[in-house]
Amino acid sequence: MRTDAPRPIRLLLAALAALLIGVLGAGAAVMAEERPSSYSPVVITEDFASAMARMKAAKAGVMKRQADLLSQRYDLSDRPVQGLTMSGGKPVQGGVRVKLPRGMTWEALAAMDPDEIREKDLFPAGFYPLPHPNHPEGGMLFPKFHIDEIKKQEARDLTRFDLDFDLPDHLLPEFPAPIFLTTRPDLGDVSRGKVVTIDNFYELFNGILNPKQLEGLRLLVTPFPQQQFNQTEDRRSERPSRGVTCFDCHVNGHTNAATHLVGDIRPQEFRHRLDTPTLRGVNIQRLFGSQRALKSVEDFTEFEQRAAYFDGDPVIATKKGVNILERGSQVHFMAEFQALLDFPPAPKLGVDGLLDPRRSTEAELRGQELFFGKAKCGPCHPAPYYTDNLMHNMRAERFYTPRLINGRMASADGPIKTFPLRGIKDSPPYLHDGRLLTLEDTVEFFNLMMETKLTEQEKADLVAFMRQL
Repeated sequence: MRTDAPRPIRLLLAALAALLIGVLGAGAAVMAEERPSSYSPVVITEDFASAMARMKAAKAGVMKRQADLLSQRYDLSDRPVQGLTMSGGKPVQGGVRVKLPRGMTWEALAAMDPDEIREKDLFPAGFYPLPHPNHPEGGMLFPKFHIDEIKKQEARDLTRFDLDFDLPDHLLPEFPAPIFLTTRPDLGDVSRGKVVTIDNFYELFNGILNPKQLEGLRLLVTPFPQQQFNQTEDRRSERPSRGVTCFDCHVNGHTNAATHLVGDIRPQEFRHRLDTPTLRGVNIQRLFGSQRALKSVEDFTEFEQRAAYFDGDPVIATKKGVNILERGSQVHFMAEFQALLDFPPAPKLGVDGLLDPRRSTEAELRGQELFFGKAKCGPCHPAPYYTDNLMHNMRAERFYTPRLINGRMASADGPIKTFPLRGIKDSPPYLHDGRLLTLEDTVEFFNLMMETKLTEQEKADLVAFMRQL
């Protein structure tokens, strides 16, 4: 600015400069707000009490929106299969729960090619990716039965003040799940019907595990800070939290269907909801992590603590209290215990993983033949563990036009790991994001994806077979 100009002109020039700076600053702020970022805010400007009050006030509306979506998509009624239970005794839910478009049948839908289904917008709503109950917010979310048990045992509260779990209890895995060990199959369920926690793990497993494995189990039930459960002002628990444990999701080395979002996709609306997979049979698996980029359970254990617990953000992890595990004396100990977690007994299977004809029904044997034949399940799910340990892209987006659903962009899922099917009846809901509630839903989904055109009897036989795995 010129300093030799008359004073009124200098004042005018200064005012114009300030106005220009303000306009540019506002424009930059707008651009910053509109441009998506990979980073979470580190410095929180809203005080905790205000944020909690705001989110509590919004909770009812958020949960109603998710409940309406689930009701539109699914039959959520309690309809167990008579005489069929999970390994610990919980009834298995049956029947196709995904609702069809008005006037459509599964047979008519399967007769169409993907282009026709997409053009007529006939892809069933329950086959679209399932959003997190609050997808723009995300984060770990636990069923109430687990929250109540952890409160009772440890006085540790996993309640979120902004959200509740969305799927009904009868559609989830049994709780607590039995624990079977590869080293002691003679003992059967070593959990004794209890949820394993920091309070009781020593009592339950001392004398069954060696000291190294006991230490690994101790770490798996020890709470560590996590994105929503920590001691900072941007937590989602009312009181400061000690955190979560590995076994808060993988309860008893299995699963309680706890959900959160993958940490390795951006922006937020493209992140997948995650259904917690079981750790049973982890010793035979070779791919780990939400996008299956990790090649050992040790890698996965380190990744979870350093990144997945904090949405893949190492800055936030440092702020909230990341727990860096030492590989030689902690990670390996944890992995050694996890490798002991066995699949549940399958009395009708032989040592090759196939049905023993002397113990099996005609429907189950027909289902096995379909599984390895017409239904095209076998190439990706070979016996005896029913996984090829590879990634496959089903390209479900062939059947629909991408759209935003409750904050989740329904588009390409990309390559997904082939999960083992041993013990599959114990692990509802199905698919990587839990969008399929029963095995019948799963058969209908893959019948459409693989264009196999199975008959009603063939679908029933296929389900009968998978219930024996």
